[in-house]
Amino acid sequence: MSQAVTTWYLEMRTRAALRRADVPSPAPLILRAQHAQPALNRFLYTAVGGHWHWRDRLSWSHARWMRYLDRPEVQTWVMYCDGTPAGYIELERQYDNDVEIAYFGLMPEFTGRGLGGHLLSVGIDRAWSMGAVRVWVHTCTLDGPHALANYQARGMELYHQETRQLVLPVNTDGPWPGWDTEAAE
Repeated sequence: MSQAVTTWYLEMRTRAALRRADVPSPAPLILRAQHAQPALNRFLYTAVGGHWHWRDRLSWSHARWMRYLDRPEVQTWVMYCDGTPAGYIELERQYDNDVEIAYFGLMPEFTGRGLGGHLLSVGIDRAWSMGAVRVWVHTCTLDGPHALANYQARGMELYHQETRQLVLPVNTDGPWPGWDTEAAE
């Protein structure tokens, strides 16, 4: 099916612009994944993005994931609630010392608790610690309904917007093949 998708590009040019969200209670644990683990990042990618048509990396082989992750320019920060992965933020420092928030989000079971604003606050702070001269992200109408508002609430400013037609499958891919039919059983 063809669908109009709007993409917003946002940036933060100074660390002082960061408006931190409140820390939820109890405070979740946010840890950096110190070792490149393709299985971990693929799990996070599908568990968070499978409901939002995140498809770009589904065909990546283990070797391609490893080539991407096993670089000092990439950091993955995982949020845990009661010992359970709840979401993540993936940062990539680019050649010009911009840091892109490459992927960010929560698993559906953890939304609506104020966790996303806190994770994004920590992630943006970590991006500045990577030596960023600018932190940027793009989000679109295929992402969670509060994504754009969360980025703006943290102090990121819109600098470009575009709308294009995309051909998408009727259903999202979900966290694993056949997830939508299993739920109906």
